[in-house]
Amino acid sequence: MFDSYTLPSGVTMKNRLLLAPMTNFLSEDDGQVSEKELQYYRRRSRGLGAVITACANVNAQGKGFDGEIGVDRDELIPGLKQLADVIHDEGAKAILQIYHGGRMCPPHLLPDETPVSASAVPPEREGAATPREMTSEEITRTIEDFKQATRRAIEAGFDGVEIHGANTYLLQQFFSPHSNRRTDRWGGDVWQRMTFPLELTDAVKQSVDEYAKTPFIVGYRLSPEEPHTPGITLDDTLKLVGELAEKDLDYLHVSLRAFYQTSIRDDDEIPVIQQIQNNIGGRLPVIGVGEIMTKKDAVHALETAPLLALGREFLIDPDWAVKIQDGKEELIATEMDMEAQEQVVIPEPMWTRIMSVPGWIPQKS
Repeated sequence: MFDSYTLPSGVTMKNRLLLAPMTNFLSEDDGQVSEKELQYYRRRSRGLGAVITACANVNAQGKGFDGEIGVDRDELIPGLKQLADVIHDEGAKAILQIYHGGRMCPPHLLPDETPVSASAVPPEREGAATPREMTSEEITRTIEDFKQATRRAIEAGFDGVEIHGANTYLLQQFFSPHSNRRTDRWGGDVWQRMTFPLELTDAVKQSVDEYAKTPFIVGYRLSPEEPHTPGITLDDTLKLVGELAEKDLDYLHVSLRAFYQTSIRDDDEIPVIQQIQNNIGGRLPVIGVGEIMTKKDAVHALETAPLLALGREFLIDPDWAVKIQDGKEELIATEMDMEAQEQVVIPEPMWTRIMSVPGWIPQKS
């Protein structure tokens, strides 16, 4: 767990633990990094190999949350540099997650109050807005926006970016047969639906080649399946993973609720993370995530994946990694102390938002 790990790009993390990206609602309305946000990340960066930030929108049309970090304008670079510096001060590598929310963006956050997506198909949730289908010009411009967001991350001093292709957002929308019904070059069968995420990945890598003066991390996060029909299957994802493994990426981050969960569509009993690991072998390091609460959980998980990301546990106990490294794992908290908001540094409105999700954070009774 605490052995150093060198990624394919040549960047070495001091250990194999990462903070998972979690939306925190703490940035200013204009996307500027806030002081509350700096405090939140400072409290959670000790003892980790790397911190992956909450998602940062690459353009105004892609803003998916109130209080979201922005990486869509050069004027935001100084604040982003403060964020990278805070993470570095605690000894961790800083990775900025870059994204576009697509059809999941709330209309009130968008310039014309109309979300966009691969096709004019609304998500399957009550009250969801029907998005406007993106033009080819908009698609090309969005790919350029990811490239420029990468440049800004480099200029701000981040060690890398994570391309957010998971959790129902724009890249996943292009890959999904549910949200992508296009008949041009950006849609079609499973191979054609990869066009947008793969060309976007190439553009991010090109930005690194053009602007980075030292090794720079590029990772990709994906959700392996969708529950609805039509929807992404694990077989679809294994095809995409095979293509991503040819892109000289640093890691593949598999977004799962539980580390060992099996397929939500098939009866296969082999965990999804194991199937992906088997598929790409040693070609692309895999980050596993989900319900890793104790040292024993982490040690076991590392038998399957070489890297681990933890989210909820670092909300409950920001000193999780430090306690294990110091041999004090018996002191780890696995339930949220509802009186400890200031101690764990979860400012409002994040505290109220995460505590309102039933069962997501184990709480002391």
